[in-house]
Amino acid sequence: MSTMNRQDIESPLIISRPSPPTLKPWFLLKAASITFLLLTLVFLLSSRTPLSSSQSQQPVLTSHGPSQGVSEKSINQELISSTPFPWTDSILQWQRTSFHFQPQKNWMNDPDAPLYYKGWYHLFYQYNPDSAVWGNITWGHAVSRDLIHWLYLPVAMVPDHWYDANGVWTGSATFVSTDKLVVLYTGSTTNSVQVQNLAFPANLSDPLLIDWVKSESNPVLVPPPGIGLKDFRDPTTAWLVQSDMSWRVAIGSKNDSNDHAGIVLVYRTKDFLSYELLPGVMHQVNGTGMWECVDFFPVSTTADVGLDTSTPAGDGVKHVVKVSLDDDKHDYYAIGTYDAVEDTWRPDDKEMDVGIGLRVDYGKYYASKSFYDEKKQRRVLWGWVGETDSELTDLRKGWASVQTIPRTVLFDYKTGSNLLQWPVEEVESLRLTSKNFHAIKLPPGSLVPLNLTSATQLDILAEFDVEDSSLVEAIEADVGYNCSTSGGAAGRGVLGPFGLIVLADENLSELTSVYFYIAKGVDGGLSTFFCQDGLRSSKANDLVKRVYGSTVPVLEGETLSVRTLVDHSIVESFAQGGRTCITSRIYPTEAIYANSRIFLFNNATHAKVTTKSLEIWDMEKACIHPYPSN
Repeated sequence: MSTMNRQDIESPLIISRPSPPTLKPWFLLKAASITFLLLTLVFLLSSRTPLSSSQSQQPVLTSHGPSQGVSEKSINQELISSTPFPWTDSILQWQRTSFHFQPQKNWMNDPDAPLYYKGWYHLFYQYNPDSAVWGNITWGHAVSRDLIHWLYLPVAMVPDHWYDANGVWTGSATFVSTDKLVVLYTGSTTNSVQVQNLAFPANLSDPLLIDWVKSESNPVLVPPPGIGLKDFRDPTTAWLVQSDMSWRVAIGSKNDSNDHAGIVLVYRTKDFLSYELLPGVMHQVNGTGMWECVDFFPVSTTADVGLDTSTPAGDGVKHVVKVSLDDDKHDYYAIGTYDAVEDTWRPDDKEMDVGIGLRVDYGKYYASKSFYDEKKQRRVLWGWVGETDSELTDLRKGWASVQTIPRTVLFDYKTGSNLLQWPVEEVESLRLTSKNFHAIKLPPGSLVPLNLTSATQLDILAEFDVEDSSLVEAIEADVGYNCSTSGGAAGRGVLGPFGLIVLADENLSELTSVYFYIAKGVDGGLSTFFCQDGLRSSKANDLVKRVYGSTVPVLEGETLSVRTLVDHSIVESFAQGGRTCITSRIYPTEAIYANSRIFLFNNATHAKVTTKSLEIWDMEKACIHPYPSN
């Protein structure tokens, strides 16, 4: 381990590259003509040349979802002008994760109806059994004993009725009693109308819940008056209200006549066959647009335990409304108070309301869904992490999307204003050998390589301490900092950035930075930002590469802490015990296999930083494979 100190020379994260030559106008015109001819030739050849089965099923960079009435499932339109990278099979094979859940092949999106039953955790998910792009949506199904090692089961439900012919879309499971389990899901009809359907296990004595039956009463709910035919989807887990012994189900929608408001509708039912739409809405926020994948659940404000979804409001209990915004493809939440008499909910802080305040994750993350795990008395959250490469690449590798590591969710009673998300404890069973590093000095402008034999499957816990003198002596105000619009880890401020570099090659031609940035206001107050920079994560250009992040609350006396899970093409980070979370998809071309490295860095101009503690575990591959047949 050595320290490279370049404070007075250049940023340690800026790699010098020659400037491109200046092109004359005549040359540009000629180049454009040649490009046009080449593109025409490619088009003609591609129309005559047979493609492999994995490449021929969908055109490249095609919009998927909006015309059918769901959010855009291909976010890569900005890649249209990108130059395709010559991906090799070796690179693409490396991108497949080792301990995050993903199907054997093909497309996956939203997690559905997670539950625990007779010793097994169940995860259903939106799945295309025919291709690595969105379409023909069915329910994939997998089971696990520990939320880490998974067994693939046959698909649970397919689009085979008029009421779900265009897709078995997102839904939730509810235990009505110990011997009755129901699932409500959105179906897209033959006319692309969004309706809600009922399904239940064919055999409750089967702990694997392999066979499912759709109700003969389907659809049990259709869009009510005033709601668009494609704006009515994703029913929540139901909760029981004791005052009338009836169940409530929430469904997301929007009200364009009221300033493009996102809304939550609530229905009352006793038998899950007949429903009453309750007056008004549970909640709405103007300007936020369509609310998808609504999640509604209680949290304890006094104990580190999860609560059953039907836990009533009261002392020590708050309720969370979480939505996925169709407009910007992010998940937001707010904490507040539920009124079971009026079936309404109000946020504790109106300025941090749903869709305008806190996000579940500030990276590539969407359509999250939680469930109550009665086995360990915890609330567990799943989230869909899509690709940020091109569809052409997905078709070639034969798969697309992963799920995050499942996270426990708790109320942060130290701040009283946010949730804490943390990887489930079972992920620690994958830890192998570890290395500890203590009291590593990171003066301004420093870069410290860490000696690890493997750096593509890691669990990292780090604490950073900034010397008080650095904070006091910094007199320059740093207002208006924003992770996403900043220069990332290469940009230098007085008190940041500093942190970790993962998935880097030896020469730092590729790197992903996980870092803190402390901004000092004109009043002398400090704000701490937590960011994840993928701008230099890959030499390939046919990727979406961004800096993600936001502020993170840091209380007096706390050191800056982060946990980062690195698993090939996904990096998940949790700052300050999970107050702020960031997930990125990363596609290196050089920093793979044995060439992957990890560094510490401090790119601030004045902050003197020390790693108070740093422990890094190599992670074992999870067992994820088909259920053994007899």
